[in-house]
Amino acid sequence: MNAQTTINPASVLSNDPDWWRGAVIYQIYPRSYQDSNGDGIGDLPGITSRLDHIASLGVDAIWISPFFTSPMKDYGYDVSDYCDVDPMFGNLADFDALVARAHDLGLRVMIDLVLSHSSDQHPWFAESRQSRDNPKADWYVWADPQEDGTPPNNWLSIFGGSAWHWDARREQYYLHNFLVSQPDLNFHCPDVQNALLDVTRFWLERGVDGFRLDTINFYIHDKELRSNPALPKDQRNANIAPSVNPYNHQEHLYSKNQPENLDFLARFRALLDEYPAKTAVGEVGDAQRGLELLGQYTAGNTGVHMCYAFEFLAKDPLTAARVAEVFERTDEVAADGWACWAFSNHDVQRHVSRWGLSDAALRLHATLIMCLRGSVCIYQGEELGLPEADISFEDLQDPYGIEFWPEFKGRDGCRTPMVWRSDNTHGGFSEARPWLPVSLEHAALSVAEQEANPDALLHHYRRVIALRRAHAALSHGTHDKVVASGSVVHFLRSAEAEDIFCAFNLGEAAAEVSLPAGTWEQLGADIGTAEINGDLVKLGPWQACLVRRV
Repeated sequence: MNAQTTINPASVLSNDPDWWRGAVIYQIYPRSYQDSNGDGIGDLPGITSRLDHIASLGVDAIWISPFFTSPMKDYGYDVSDYCDVDPMFGNLADFDALVARAHDLGLRVMIDLVLSHSSDQHPWFAESRQSRDNPKADWYVWADPQEDGTPPNNWLSIFGGSAWHWDARREQYYLHNFLVSQPDLNFHCPDVQNALLDVTRFWLERGVDGFRLDTINFYIHDKELRSNPALPKDQRNANIAPSVNPYNHQEHLYSKNQPENLDFLARFRALLDEYPAKTAVGEVGDAQRGLELLGQYTAGNTGVHMCYAFEFLAKDPLTAARVAEVFERTDEVAADGWACWAFSNHDVQRHVSRWGLSDAALRLHATLIMCLRGSVCIYQGEELGLPEADISFEDLQDPYGIEFWPEFKGRDGCRTPMVWRSDNTHGGFSEARPWLPVSLEHAALSVAEQEANPDALLHHYRRVIALRRAHAALSHGTHDKVVASGSVVHFLRSAEAEDIFCAFNLGEAAAEVSLPAGTWEQLGADIGTAEINGDLVKLGPWQACLVRRV
C-alpha cells in the first residue's frame, strides 16, 4: 500500500455504533502538519491535502487538535469562539471540505473540544468579568479573597503558581487551572452546560464522527472551594506535570475529579447518542487516580466511550513489569471500561527520545501497542520514528517551557513540523519559515525517504495496523492476565472463536516464554517470526511472537 491508495468508504464508514472499540486514531497537531498558504503555519487545507498519507496507514480515524478561533496563548487550547475556525487555519468551508475528503477515504473525523476553560478573550468571559450581577456573572469560577486578601484556597495551576488570578473589575479572584488567560468555566451553572452542549451539537451537525475531550476530569470543582491536602513525597510522580512543578506537591482532591462530573458526562453521552456512530474519548489528567477515573467515566452507557490514559506517556522506560502492572490495575478499577493507549502526543517528549529506543525497540513498541486491549492513538510523525527535536530557548513558543526552562523545556520539541521531503529546507511543510524550526535530524526520516525504502519504519506501522484490523481478537477481543516473565510480557487475546497468544521481549538480551497448551501457528510473518521449539518460544532482543490457535 502506498500513500496514494484510497479506501472504499462503503466498507468502512458504516453506522456500527462500536466502530471506536479497538480503533486506531491518528492525532494531527494542525499548526505543524502542512502549510498550504505559505505563512509558515499548518492549516486545514494542508491537512486535507495529506489525508491520503493517513489513509494509507490503515487507521480508522483522525483526531485534530484545536483549530477554533483563539488568541493562541496556549496554541488553540484557549478558545475564544467554539463555533468557528481561526483564520490562520482556514474557515468553516475548509473544515467541511476536510470532513468530506476524509469520509471519501474511509477516515472518521474527531475534533478536540476544550470545555473546561475558555480564553479570557471569549465574549462569555468579557461579559462575566464586568460585574457580579450580569447575566453571565456565574459562568466562570469567581470567589472572594480571604480576609488577608490572599486567594480563596491553595489550588495550583498546572502551568505554575496559584490557580487564582485577581480581577480588579469584580474585586474577586477567578480560577484558572492552566494559564491566567484560560479562565475555568463554571459547570455548576446549568446555562454553561447547556451552552457547551450546544457547541457539541454544532459540530455534530457538521458531520464530525466524535470528540477528544480535553482535561475531562477538570470540568467541575468543589463547590465549597476546600483546599487540597499535601501529597506525600513518596506518592508523587511526573506523569501529568514535570517534577519541577509544585503542582505535584498536592493531592488534587477538590480542584478536579468531582463526582458531579458524571452527571454532565451523562448529558453529553445522551446528546451523542442522538446521532449514529458517534464517539468520544476523554483525556484524564491525574497522576494518582487516572485509571480509576477511566473506569468511572467509561463504564456503562452514560459516560464517554473511551478515556485517554497517561500510563504509557511517562518518562520511565516501558518494561514488561510496567505493562503487566498497568493492566492489572486496569482490570481492578476499570474492568468494564475502555482505555485509549498512546506512547506519544503533543504534550510529552516523543517516546523515541523519552525511552531512548533503538530501531528494533521502536518496531517492537509499535507492534505491542497494536496488540493491547483498548483503542490506540498514534501521533503525527510517530509512524516515521521522529525523535524529539532540540529547540533553542530563542525559538521556544510554549509558555509552559518558557516558565520552567531549562529543567523542563516544554512541549515544542514534539510539535515541530511534519517532514514530508528531505530535499526542501523546511521538509516539504512550508515554503516559508515555519512557526517552529524543522529539525535537520528529521529530514532523513521524511515520508518520501521512507516510502522509497521497503524496510522503513513507516511500512512496519502499516503492517502492524493491518494485522490489528485483520483479527478481531487483537482489535476488540478480551485478554487473560497480562504477565511479565523477566523482560517478556505476554497475554492471550480472544474473540469470535479466535485465540491469539502475544509475547514481547522488551529487553536487550534473548529470552524464552512457554506457549499455552494447544496447537499454534505464527501470525505476521512480514513483521518477523520467532523460533519455536515445541511449546517454547525463543525471542531475540526486542522481538515479538504472535501465534494463533489452530
